[in-house]
Amino acid sequence: MTRTAAIIGGGVIGGGWAARFALNGWNVRVFDPDPEAERKIGEVMDNARRSLPGLTDVALPDAGQISFHSAIQEAVEGTEWIQESVPERLDIKHKTFSAIQQACDPEAVIGSSTSGFKPSELQEGAARPGQIMVAHPFNPVYLLPLVELVPGEAGDATLIERAKTTLSSLGMYPLRLKKEIDAHVADRFLEAVWREALWLVKDGIATTEEIDNAIRYGFGIRWAQMGLFETYRVAGGEAGMKHFMAQFGPALKWPWTKLMDVPEFTDDLVELIARQSDAQSGAYSIRELERIRDNNLVTIMRGLKAQDWGAGALLNAQENLMRAGTPLGARADDVSADAPVLTARRTVPLDWTDYNGHMTESRYLQAFADATDRFMQMIGCDAEYISKGGSYFTAETHIRHLDEVLAGAVIEISTQVILGEGKKMHLWHEMREGDRLLATGEHFLLHVSLETRKPASPSPQIEASLGRIAQGHAALPRPNGLGRAIGGPR
Repeated sequence: MTRTAAIIGGGVIGGGWAARFALNGWNVRVFDPDPEAERKIGEVMDNARRSLPGLTDVALPDAGQISFHSAIQEAVEGTEWIQESVPERLDIKHKTFSAIQQACDPEAVIGSSTSGFKPSELQEGAARPGQIMVAHPFNPVYLLPLVELVPGEAGDATLIERAKTTLSSLGMYPLRLKKEIDAHVADRFLEAVWREALWLVKDGIATTEEIDNAIRYGFGIRWAQMGLFETYRVAGGEAGMKHFMAQFGPALKWPWTKLMDVPEFTDDLVELIARQSDAQSGAYSIRELERIRDNNLVTIMRGLKAQDWGAGALLNAQENLMRAGTPLGARADDVSADAPVLTARRTVPLDWTDYNGHMTESRYLQAFADATDRFMQMIGCDAEYISKGGSYFTAETHIRHLDEVLAGAVIEISTQVILGEGKKMHLWHEMREGDRLLATGEHFLLHVSLETRKPASPSPQIEASLGRIAQGHAALPRPNGLGRAIGGPR
């Protein structure tokens, strides 16, 4: 059954929420009186469709439907999540919550994207205060996983847990704040950095571009994968955090910062910053900058995913949820042996394509290698088994490139066992987009002892699982192109 969310307010943040929900299979109802709302959300969706699906190595579910409604009541009725992203005025928010609660399910979560108001302020005068909570995301909402979840003292415990579960299922990280505070947590850091940056520009110390370079070439990269305290723990060397605090703590008393002193926002200062910003980035349109930003975020987060660290660990957790209960999470005993086995269903990510816009040769190999790894897991040659000293090593590979593949394509790989006995495993992979055959991959592997680095028999359990599938697949037609040498007939 398709789940449904309501988005109240379809600006940059509301549009990002709509994309996050819709591309994770939810139907989305949008209310926004702006006559341009449908166009604006459509442009956000275009960006999200080209970037978000490529973060994971399992294809996201079929996208949900987005519909636009002329009344709040019509948008929220029967939905299980309602996200408010209207302008940051408390009177507008109170009026909006009143209209929402008159029509919504009492068990629905009502999240507010506010960055400035505390939940107790949002809940004033509400029919059901515990239903309303801060769910403050970060732009672009469809890529960045952090959500500051602040229910306040009136928060309903059941709804809080439901909110955490829902956000996690969307690949997000709900940071639950036990106490409410102005600007929550992350924006307090941003405000501190912003104030210092304004002074550095005003005093002529650095331009907007130089400040941005200081962040993106230095501590910004460290923060992206390790945060603040873990970064400083490493900076303390072998002595750790205590040493760092002892060494650098006295600097907190030095008159470095103007943190509590805000430069006056004069016309001259605004013009100076705007002029420097135009010189820095004016060659690109906002849509171009958004696509550049999204490309970079996908690449960084996929790199972290390979290390199972930071935001990448969240992507791996989301993939495990998406695999559960599907053929991509099955073990050999759950798989029918009368047909090739589905070993991959994924979206081709942005960083897998070359200057011609199609998937590079190396990524075909990676896709087929990932399919082989998945088949190994299926028969029991998983991380636990490998840690005990046995694995399969690839001895030969042959790939036929039959059709081009573009970024954003949802590809499936099916695997047929040609030989599976003793130390030998011979696999045939076929990559398709729908009915279109894109490539074939042929892998011959030997089971090896990781102690001797020589061929050795697999465990009886793996041999039995592989043998059962191999026996079933022996009755299948011989694949076209099997054993083909380079230059032979296609």
